Amino acid sequence: MNIIIDAMGGDLAPAEPVRGALRAHKELGCDITLVGREEDIRKVLADDKTDLPEGVTIVNATEVVEICDDPARVCLRKKDSSMSVGLRMVRDGKGDAFISAGSTGALLSGATLIVRRIPGIKRAAVAPVVPTGAGSAVLIDAGANAECTAEYMLQFAFMGSFYAEKVLGRENPRVGLINIGAEPSKGSELYKEVYALLKQAGDAGRINFVGNVEPTSLASSDAVDVLVADGFVGNIVLKTMEGTANFIVQGLKDLFMTNTKTKVGYLMIKGDMGGFKKMLDSRETGGTAFLGVQAPVIKAHGNSDAFAFFNAVKQAIQFVSAGVEQEIIENMDHMVIPSQAAQE
Repeated sequence: MNIIIDAMGGDLAPAEPVRGALRAHKELGCDITLVGREEDIRKVLADDKTDLPEGVTIVNATEVVEICDDPARVCLRKKDSSMSVGLRMVRDGKGDAFISAGSTGALLSGATLIVRRIPGIKRAAVAPVVPTGAGSAVLIDAGANAECTAEYMLQFAFMGSFYAEKVLGRENPRVGLINIGAEPSKGSELYKEVYALLKQAGDAGRINFVGNVEPTSLASSDAVDVLVADGFVGNIVLKTMEGTANFIVQGLKDLFMTNTKTKVGYLMIKGDMGGFKKMLDSRETGGTAFLGVQAPVIKAHGNSDAFAFFNAVKQAIQFVSAGVEQEIIENMDHMVIPSQAAQE
């Protein structure tokens, strides 16, 4: 298996993508292709006094997608950027998955325009794995599509369910719709329509729909494996969870540093805190999957270090092995509203 990494994407590029790639190659046994300015990549290797091992190759790309670039067009305008070259490679079968810590908007646009959506899928979606009472759940969509139709969200539910089952190993994953109340009558007209579609799919045995999920129960609930939302709501939920996690971690740190007694208390529970910190650490997941495109594409966090890139490669290997795209293709007939399909 060959995983392609954008060596120029992210705040800590190219050093951390390169170091994470080398660790992944050594420990996970996969081939790695580093795409970016070869001179910069080789400088990292020289600084680390590391030779390029067999199974790790460099593909030179002279341009870099910058944060100030127009995300909707940059991958087409900067055709020799590390992001554009990497996406074309995975499209053309020269690699099995693509990872980048660069601009989310640019990567999503590039994945849609270069790798392209799976036929029948109306919109690709961002699907991060977020911590919950069950350990974790897939949140889809988390920001790619601020305005959605009911059909988009029906497809999100199916794609999220396939990802939870095939990649996270959840048997018969439970799908919930994020809403302002648990009752079917709650929410906007869009959410009522989506509820009806998901219930219909659930009654037919296509997905395991468990109903509405209120935001107050997201972090504490163990009732769902997939959280469905439009991109506007999903992005607010994601950022609220991230902000709350940072608030809790900082609050605990301040509390334990108050005086000698609290410092001693921290030393007594330090080992037990490891699991809690690990659960909130985005580096542990590695990245966010883009679902609905024809090859696995993973967005790593912008400040990903070598450990995060290592875990992103691990995630990519699982993604490729799971065959999520084929599962989507085989179930496409159940993911399209017939009346809308006829109109198109």
